[in-house]
Amino acid sequence: MARQLLTAAEVAEQLRVSTMTIYRLIRSGELPAVRVGRNYRVRVEDLTAYLDGQVVDPDAIDLDDLDDGGFHTDTGA
Repeated sequence: MARQLLTAAEVAEQLRVSTMTIYRLIRSGELPAVRVGRNYRVRVEDLTAYLDGQVVDPDAIDLDDLDDGGFHTDTGA
């Protein structure tokens, strides 16, 4: 039973997001994790499955709604 487990920090580094983002995904149930003592570990196959579920349909993206960072900057003024 040789399953590779990643720490939240390792997952965050791979996805280039903050560790807090990974903890939020785990807490919400979006990213399955295993609890080992007080720490969480993510199975590589669970991370892969999560990422596979996040694939975006290019036809569904309205590029006019995005700026350089992908965030809305409209202040409503």
